[in-house]
Amino acid sequence: MNRTGLLIALAVGAVVGAVFGIFPQLDLKIAALFYDPVTRRFPMQASHMAGIARNAAMWVTWAFALPALVSLALKIVRPRRPMLISPRVTLFLTLSIILTAGIISNAGFKTYWGRPRPVATAEFGGPWQFKAWWDPSGQCPHNCSFYSGEATTAFWTYAPAALAPPQWRPLAYAAATVFGLATGLLRMAFGGHYFTDVIFGGVAAFLIVWLLHGIYYRWLWSMQSDEEIDARLTGWFLACFNAAGALFRRLRDRVVRKTDA
Repeated sequence: MNRTGLLIALAVGAVVGAVFGIFPQLDLKIAALFYDPVTRRFPMQASHMAGIARNAAMWVTWAFALPALVSLALKIVRPRRPMLISPRVTLFLTLSIILTAGIISNAGFKTYWGRPRPVATAEFGGPWQFKAWWDPSGQCPHNCSFYSGEATTAFWTYAPAALAPPQWRPLAYAAATVFGLATGLLRMAFGGHYFTDVIFGGVAAFLIVWLLHGIYYRWLWSMQSDEEIDARLTGWFLACFNAAGALFRRLRDRVVRKTDA
């Protein structure tokens, strides 16, 4: 997660954004490669094996995140106990996948950016007008095309790749890139996303991972030990428990007083 990687991600986003912004029909031409005009459908939608591969990609991604999620969940339930894995790793992986797969993508862009999916555009038998990647004014009401949530989730594997031993890290980054592109290509074959949805999903995932890696490994928390981070989390969660307990007691006492009255 160095400056070179950041520059590459920004350059990819800038080039793809400019080219497909000037020539938005390129998205349609690429999507047409997966479309059968005779049957007027995307044939891959009927493939059972493709469906299994789609689900497997998400299972693989969440398997990488599961240890961190379990570690954080147990810390919340039992705040005085040390975390199962490194607190820094736990926070980095957990926050990055929540932001990448959840808040920024599915609760953010895909909810408010009204670009219709290929299967929903008129060129591929759908009811709505095609929109370029930069235009959020499409007719899609929710769960829209820009950008690909599943591809972005797959690209999140940049996060565990960033934690690989230095000698394996370039290979891990390459594997994460191939995995994200393959997942995105599968979504394109289903007619679920355009090429730009996949690329911008990858760029967004990299930027989120790069930023959080900087927070925990290069900037704000980089000088703190895992023991110090664990102690801070213990204090935070205990304070939350105490505040919740005090609120519960006040509400209980209020109900009791009203009942007695």
